[in-house]
Amino acid sequence: MTIYLAETEQTIAACYPVMLELRPHLEKAVFVKRVQEQQSQGYLLAYLEAEGAPVAVAGFRIGVNLAWGRFLYVDDLVTLSARRSHGYGKALLRWLAEYAVKEGCAQLHLDSGMQRLDAHRFYEREGMKIAGYHFAQLLDEG
Repeated sequence: MTIYLAETEQTIAACYPVMLELRPHLEKAVFVKRVQEQQSQGYLLAYLEAEGAPVAVAGFRIGVNLAWGRFLYVDDLVTLSARRSHGYGKALLRWLAEYAVKEGCAQLHLDSGMQRLDAHRFYEREGMKIAGYHFAQLLDEG
């Protein structure tokens, strides 16, 4: 198991089949373009490779705010459903925490959909705590 940062169009595209499980609304070309756009704003895409292909992917960024100070925020974290329960998610989450410490972050945060109960159990098992609610409102694009 090795973890890399996807920095080229080719490595970003290789992460698409994994990310598709979390973000099924995205077409491959849109995914690649959106990742590249987000990268210009500090987004990083890490992937854990097993047997020559990505099996777990995490999109994340470093930020600073009044509430948390310097933190690492995980936008996306997913393991291929057929490859779950092999320690890949755990390894990637541990790598993210180590990366955060190296970058001077005091905290690691992520949001998870209310329906993702298996993910919630995983996060709690890995030492994360439910810290709040996330609210959202769809706005007219007018």
